[in-house]
Amino acid sequence: MAHHVSISDLADPRLADYAHLTDVALKKSGGEHGLYLAESLLVLQRALRAGHVPRSVLALGSSVDEALSAVAEFDVPVFAGPPELLEELTGYLLHRGLIASMHRPALPSVASLLSVSTRVVILENVVDPTNVGAIFRSVAAIGADAVLVTPRCSDPFYRRAIRVSMGTVLQVPWTRTDDWPSLRAALVEASFHVAALALTEDAVDLRSFAASAPERVALVLGTEGEGLTPEALAAADTVVQVPMRHGIDSLNVAAAAAVAMYALAD
Repeated sequence: MAHHVSISDLADPRLADYAHLTDVALKKSGGEHGLYLAESLLVLQRALRAGHVPRSVLALGSSVDEALSAVAEFDVPVFAGPPELLEELTGYLLHRGLIASMHRPALPSVASLLSVSTRVVILENVVDPTNVGAIFRSVAAIGADAVLVTPRCSDPFYRRAIRVSMGTVLQVPWTRTDDWPSLRAALVEASFHVAALALTEDAVDLRSFAASAPERVALVLGTEGEGLTPEALAAADTVVQVPMRHGIDSLNVAAAAAVAMYALAD
């Protein structure tokens, strides 16, 4: 079971997970799939409910009992120490009470996610983790079954994405895709209609598309500025756009995702 470990210095090598490591460094640490950090009791609880396995927890004194209770079934240390020492270790004050080092789970296959979904969101090259986190939060709240992210998309397990999503990136099924030809083939095999959100001359009004939307829809969203690549547009069955007023031609990608998902909700 989980055990309390008081720290008075930073010599314990098990504390290295919290010592100013970047998201990229964490991804390369701690075993087969790497690590990520879950900040706050809420996010830790969501990670545990999703079946993720903790490696350790770092907690302020007032949060130790909550941390021990949350990971009680696991044989992991719950480190605790004075706030100034923990701040020296992490580089910031643990104002959320605790932070947990978690083992990244193996990602599912694209085909396995598509087989049990009717609405999926595909994020092409969305590099801002804030937008990625916000989109996952909308997916969880409004209703899509899974998220697919392209190779150049920001990692949903990056700390900022997890934080902005309120931990919903740990609840919503997701995986990484291959190139567009193979992804398009998988979508066709699973009977998905690919709807790309973009401003093109042949784009269909979102409301019109949603009024008679196919049973299975994959909504494709691109990065702000550049938008979708030619490969993504070529893979689309329909290009759709959000109708707007006052000469505005685009929304933040996270806002556009929320609007489109709401329109297409089952």
